Amino acid sequence: MSKLLMYLQYPFVRYALIVGVLIALCASLLGVTLVLKRFSFIGDGLSHVAFGAMAIATVLGLADNMILVLPITVVSAILLLKTGQNTQIKGDAAIAMISVGALAFGYLIMNIFSTSSNLSGDVCSTLFGSTSILTLTTWEVTLCLILSVIVIVVFVLFYNKIFAVTFDENFSRAIGVNADFYNLLIAIIIAFIIVLAMNLVGSLLISALVIFPALSAMRLFKSFRGVIICSAVISVVCALAGIIISILAGTPVGSTIVAVDVAGFALCALVGRLAVRG
Repeated sequence: MSKLLMYLQYPFVRYALIVGVLIALCASLLGVTLVLKRFSFIGDGLSHVAFGAMAIATVLGLADNMILVLPITVVSAILLLKTGQNTQIKGDAAIAMISVGALAFGYLIMNIFSTSSNLSGDVCSTLFGSTSILTLTTWEVTLCLILSVIVIVVFVLFYNKIFAVTFDENFSRAIGVNADFYNLLIAIIIAFIIVLAMNLVGSLLISALVIFPALSAMRLFKSFRGVIICSAVISVVCALAGIIISILAGTPVGSTIVAVDVAGFALCALVGRLAVRG
């Protein structure tokens, strides 16, 4: 505890905890919707797109890669949604196409144009997360705070519509809900979350941040509201625990957070099973 208190005196540690909590909270809100709509791996596809965009931004030498990564990821989310509705290319095939293509092109671009002496290290840190979460600037924390507030406010304002579209899209259309618009809104919000989470867990582990808290909460609660609230609590607690363990033990941040999420899922599954038997 004394070691942790000593670390908390440093601003970069406090920044990491703030950003980690915000990203985990945002990811958990939309994670439930994605799991219920059987579109969980949209996060995986968009994270690979973000990796490709980040590779381009690195080659171009952009000081703030968010200028390029965010719009490309949002546009890809829209294209992915439209392509997934195509009768010739189903949703899972569209995700696979975009995911593998973006990952391959991103790595190819970094190989051909990169001037870094440690290419393997750069790629590995981008894919699996790195200590970049501990080197955040005040501007990056502020940007994360702004984007997180936007995501949370949009989710709260359109909660009822998102609920309707999640459970019965056809019925939603029948009662006049613009399901296409809200599906698009969900895709754009997920793109925001993916870009935010790149520094925290890396592009290959983002799906875990979205899926595990939702699945854990579903083992304990049955109502949509209950699952949303429980998922948010589990996600925030696991992110905090993962970052603290990572700082104290010197383990990779992203992998540690995901490992804690997996342990949380196992615990919730056990508690849920015992509750059913009881």
